Amino acid sequence: MTHQFFLDGRLHNTLTFPEYVDQMRSDSEITDLSNLSDKEIEYLPTVKLNYQRLSRILRTYKIDEDLLGLIKKISSPQAWMVISEAWCGDSAQNLPYIAKIAECNSLINLRIILRDSNLDIMDLYLADGKSRSIPKLVAFNEDGNELFQWGARPKEAQELVTQE
Repeated sequence: MTHQFFLDGRLHNTLTFPEYVDQMRSDSEITDLSNLSDKEIEYLPTVKLNYQRLSRILRTYKIDEDLLGLIKKISSPQAWMVISEAWCGDSAQNLPYIAKIAECNSLINLRIILRDSNLDIMDLYLADGKSRSIPKLVAFNEDGNELFQWGARPKEAQELVTQE
């Protein structure tokens, strides 16, 4: 089933990974808080930390040869949508890997969609049918048919977080 947001072109009018990183960098450098909401002010330290985490992974990650071989086998266009936000620590720790993997095959079009301004899309991909957990990767073929989903967090890791 092709979702209406795909047919409407919303996915293809979202952020590229470099645009997402630029926006995150810009947000992490904000010093004038007068134009920010209380929520944005609250998240600012986390955004700064997450930008550092994301940048470190981008500098140091080298893709595994076996994984590279699998990614290069993709032979038809795919759109990879990642639902994310700069304030999310899990996104900062996972999105750079996804981006590096997607870069290995020109048939993969990675797009980042911001969760908080696209709740209608997020609500199609709730974790356990109830949680707006991110990051969430959903891959589509060129007709908009869903190929696979990944995320947001493995069940065992979520159980550890929930216990804290």
